[in-house]
Amino acid sequence: MIQQLPSATDTPVAPMAIRGRLITDDLVEMGGRGGDLKFRTPDVHKYIDEIPLRSPSDLSDLYEISFGEILDYVANLGDHLRIESNAHLQQACRLSYLTAPTTPPIIDKVYGTLHRLFSRERVRELADKTIGIDYLEGWVEKELSTGIRIAVRCFGSRALHIVAGNSPTVSVQTIIRNIILRSDAIIKTPSNDPFTALAIAQTMIDIAPDHPITKHLTVAYWRGGDEAFEEKLYQPHRIEKIVAWGGFSSLKHVTRYIQPGLELIALDPKRSTSVIGKEAFANDATMRDVARRLATDIGAMNQVGCVNSRVSYLMTGTDDHGIKAINTFGQYVYDALMRLPETTSTKPKLYDRDLKEHVDALRLEGDWFHVIGGRKEEGAIIVSQIPDAVEFSTLLNDRTANLVPIDSTDDLLAAVNSYTQTVGVYPESLKDQLLNILPLYGAQRFVSLGFALQTTEGVAPHDGIEIMRRMGKWIVNETCVPEKVPPLWEQWSSNGSSLPDETGARRLAG
Repeated sequence: MIQQLPSATDTPVAPMAIRGRLITDDLVEMGGRGGDLKFRTPDVHKYIDEIPLRSPSDLSDLYEISFGEILDYVANLGDHLRIESNAHLQQACRLSYLTAPTTPPIIDKVYGTLHRLFSRERVRELADKTIGIDYLEGWVEKELSTGIRIAVRCFGSRALHIVAGNSPTVSVQTIIRNIILRSDAIIKTPSNDPFTALAIAQTMIDIAPDHPITKHLTVAYWRGGDEAFEEKLYQPHRIEKIVAWGGFSSLKHVTRYIQPGLELIALDPKRSTSVIGKEAFANDATMRDVARRLATDIGAMNQVGCVNSRVSYLMTGTDDHGIKAINTFGQYVYDALMRLPETTSTKPKLYDRDLKEHVDALRLEGDWFHVIGGRKEEGAIIVSQIPDAVEFSTLLNDRTANLVPIDSTDDLLAAVNSYTQTVGVYPESLKDQLLNILPLYGAQRFVSLGFALQTTEGVAPHDGIEIMRRMGKWIVNETCVPEKVPPLWEQWSSNGSSLPDETGARRLAG
């Protein structure tokens, strides 16, 4: 789609978008991740008083528009986010060739489909399934068995989003979620994708600079760990929630700012796995079909996502017959991986050096591991000849995966923990043995093998939490009529000789 590759010697400008205004002054030079691209962006220190919302009451303009008007805005924005006609997205796409962890064919595919996430039907479904439109539009009332009548509404918040850069869709989902919730969003862009959120913000400014939704989006870049800036911004009087994606060290850093009044919604680093039952080895045709499914879960998006499979457990058995079967299957997986469409998977952009050293070293351990491919840094399948994963399993990336033979699902339990996100399963019947036990160990998502990257796009829980519900503020209004709710002043004598009934006791305790 986008053919021109930018030069790494160019120094593009990544403006700052502050609530309908584009800032291009006070520029400082920054470096993209890995030093692939330098760019200039406004110095956030000069705008510390403008980046956060001035007052919580400034959110009120978002409550003067209906959800129907929100859908109108989003649908119109989506129409303007078609890359064929959007110069901001075209530039962001070209620059992402140098900063993103994936390659141009994959980047082109993602940018070419971003507008679909803004469709009216998709956004309505997201709002209805995750929050409930009635709770976004007004107060939802119900009467409890105690006689207390409650009304609940979901309000937006002043939120800071530290987004991940492994896929442009993370920035898109962040913007859509905040629009639905009527929140004020400050997006800190990542060094490996400083342009996607900005391109969307620029488009919003082009089409509706004075719209309340546009006025509640700020996009800026600063180096993570800039304590002089962060200590001023990460304060409860300025923001209420931090939604942080990232690795262990970056999330650990954010926790230092958490205090009463400032909530952290942490989307920790996760890893995913696959479990394949003995049915996959019934015949050669089935083996090849299952191998194609697994190759897709390994290689799609070049294995940069948490959802990608890295270690797979195959119920071939651990005897000689089972080892022979898993070695044959491993070759089928490698072959299928090499045949994936380039818009789905390509040779990695830059194969990890440490990983390559480990993979090459395993070639000398033929009794323990069988390595298929990897000599041209195109990716590799490592087939364990014993029921153990490789010691460097946390490094598996760049289309490199490990297949491990097991005798039963009991052998899988030790491999699942709180870092386990997605479990791809074949056949579907095997899920019956896993659905009610693996979550106790930490697994958070089950999916049909081959479909790990075809996510629900935010409708379902993520990483074991309901992000949208956590991002909102759930407010309750209680109405108590003395005729229905016996008041404490009539149940509790002035000298304290009698106690309140059970309902009153619960209220005092709560």
